[in-house]
Amino acid sequence: MKTIRRLYFYAVAFISLEVILWGMISLVRSFFGNRIQNGVETLAQALSLILVGVPIFLFHWILAQRFAAKDDEDKTATVRAVFLYGILLATLIPVTQNLIALFTRIFLSIANLQVDRAIIGASQTWVDNLIAIPINLVIAAYFWNILRVEWTSLTDTENFSDVRRLYRFVWMLYGLLMVIFGVQQTVSFIFSLPTKLLGNFGFESIINAIVLLVVGAPIWFFSWRILQNALADPAEKESFLRLGILYLLSLGGVITALTAGGNFIYTILTSIFGDFTTWPNFFAEIGSSISLGLPFGIMWAYYGIQLNQQFAFDENLPRRAGKKRIYFYILSLIGLMAAFFGTASLLSNVIDLLTGSAHLGNGGFGREIAGPLSALIIGVPVWILTWLPMQIEAFNNGDIGDHARRSIVRKSYLYFVIFLAVIGGMAAAVGLVFTLISQLLGGGDSGFVNSLLDTLQILVLFAILLLYHFFSLRRDTNTRAGVLEEKQEKFSVLVFDKGDGKFGEAVKVAFKKSAPKVTVLVTNANEKVAEDIKVNAIILPGSLTIKAPASPNVEAWINSFDGTRLVVPDEAAGVYWLNDFGQAADSARALAEGQEIRPQSAAKSTPAWAYVAYVLAALFLCQLLAILLSLGVSMVAGF
Repeated sequence: MKTIRRLYFYAVAFISLEVILWGMISLVRSFFGNRIQNGVETLAQALSLILVGVPIFLFHWILAQRFAAKDDEDKTATVRAVFLYGILLATLIPVTQNLIALFTRIFLSIANLQVDRAIIGASQTWVDNLIAIPINLVIAAYFWNILRVEWTSLTDTENFSDVRRLYRFVWMLYGLLMVIFGVQQTVSFIFSLPTKLLGNFGFESIINAIVLLVVGAPIWFFSWRILQNALADPAEKESFLRLGILYLLSLGGVITALTAGGNFIYTILTSIFGDFTTWPNFFAEIGSSISLGLPFGIMWAYYGIQLNQQFAFDENLPRRAGKKRIYFYILSLIGLMAAFFGTASLLSNVIDLLTGSAHLGNGGFGREIAGPLSALIIGVPVWILTWLPMQIEAFNNGDIGDHARRSIVRKSYLYFVIFLAVIGGMAAAVGLVFTLISQLLGGGDSGFVNSLLDTLQILVLFAILLLYHFFSLRRDTNTRAGVLEEKQEKFSVLVFDKGDGKFGEAVKVAFKKSAPKVTVLVTNANEKVAEDIKVNAIILPGSLTIKAPASPNVEAWINSFDGTRLVVPDEAAGVYWLNDFGQAADSARALAEGQEIRPQSAAKSTPAWAYVAYVLAALFLCQLLAILLSLGVSMVAGF
C-alpha cells in the first residue's frame, strides 16, 4: 500500500512541477520577448499553468516530505530516489539543450550563416535560451540540495545508490551520443570537400559538430570518470546495469563499425568494377562510411576493453566465462548471417551470369557483385574470430569445456541457427519442388534453369549450415554426457529417513530422474549408522534440524560429518521454512493479526539462464533508455 501511495504522490509532484516550470518559462518569455501584446492567449496559458500547478505540487510535495521525515522506509524508497534524480535530469538536460542552441546560433552568426540552420533551437532566440537556463537551474539547485542532505541522513543507501548509478549512466550516454555525432559530422564535413567555407551550404554541419563536441565531451568525460572512480565500491563492480550498458556500447560500436566498414568496401569495389563517377562524389561516399565507422570503432575499442575489465571483476571463473560467451556468440551470429547471405547472393549472381540472365558491365552488374563480396569480407573474419574461440573452449576436456558445453548461451545459439537452417531449408525445398512441378506441368518459363539452380544452391547452403551446427550440438551432448556420468558415478549421498520410508523413497525418485548415476544410500535416522559408510554428502529432512534424531549415534555422526549437508524442507507441525528476514517479519505480522501463514519454499539458487535474461533485459532497457532520451531531447528542443 505504501508503494502505491508513493507512486501517486511523487508522480503528481513530478508532473505538476514540470507544468509550473514551463509555465514560468513561457510567462517570462512573453514579457522579455515582447510577445505579450501579440499573444494574450500565450500569457493566459502560462498563468493558468502556474496557478493550477503550484497548489497541486505544494500539497503533494509537502506531504511526501512529511512521510519521508516520519518513516525511514519512505525516505529510502526507490520511488523517492527516482523522483529526485528524475527532476535533476528533467531540468539539467533542458539547460544543456538551451546551451547548445545558444552557442550554435552565436557561432553561425559569426560565420555569417543563417541561424535557422542550428541543429537545436533553430526557431528560438538568445532571449529564449537565457530565460530557460536560469529557471531550470534554480529548480535543479533546490532538488540537488535536497539530495545532498538526504545522503547524509539515509539509513539504507542501496536504493538511492542504484538510482544514482542509473542517473550517472544517463549523463554518460547523453554526452557520448553528442561526442559521436559531433565526430561524425566533423569527419563527414572534411570528406565533403566544400568549395567555399563561409556561406557555403553544409558549413553549418561543422558549426553544429563543434558545439556538440564542446558541450558533449566534458559531460561524457566527467560523468564517466565519476563512474570509474565509483568502482572502489563492490556494488558498482557487480552492477548488472553497468554490465548491460557496456554490452550495449561494445556491441553497438562493433556492429555499427562493421556495417560502415562493409559500406566502405562496397564503395571501393563498385569503383573498381567501373561504377566510378567523380573524385568529389567518391570521397563523399567513403567519407560517409568513415564518419560512422571511426567514432563507433573507437567506442568499440575503448568500451570493449572496459567490458573485459568488467568480466575480470567476477571471481567466479565459470560465470565470468559465461558473460564472455554472450558477447562472442552475438558477434558470431552476426558474422555467420553476413557470410551466409553474402555467399548466397554471390552464388546467385554467378548463376545469373552463367545462365545468361546478366552480363558483366551490363545493368550495373558490378554493384551486384560488390554487395555480396563486401558482406563476405566483413562477415567471414568476424565469424571465424568469434566462433573459433568458442569451439576451442567447447573442445576442452576439462572443467572449462564442461561448463562451455553446458552453457545455455551456447545451446541457445546452436538451436537458433539450426532452427533458421531448418526453416530456410524448408522454404528453399518448397521453392525447388514448385519449380520442378511447374516445369513438368508446362507452366515453366525460359528462366527454368536459372530458378532451379538458384533455389538448389540456397537449399545446399542451408543444408551445410544445418549439418555443421547439428554435429556441433551432437558432439557437445555426447562429450558432456560422458564427462558428467563419470563424475556422477564417483559421487555418493546418504539420505536420512524419518523411519516411515517416504522421505527416502521420494529422494530416490528425484535422483533417478535428475542424477541417475549418483549412488544414493538410505538409512533410518532412528538407527545406528554403519561405521564403514563413506559418502560425499548427506540429505536431511528439515524436521531433523529442529528435533534431534532419536539415536545418539546418528546425531554424533551427523555432527562429525565434514562433507556437504543438504537440508530438504518437509512437513512438520508448527514449522515454516522462510527465505529471508522479510518473510519472517511478514509471517510474524500475519500470526499477530490472527491470519494463516503458509510454508515457503527454500531459497533457490539463480539458474544460469536467469543471468542471461538479466543481461538481455539490461540491454533492452538501455536501448529503451536511449530511445526515450532522444525523444525527450526532441521534446525539450523547442523550449
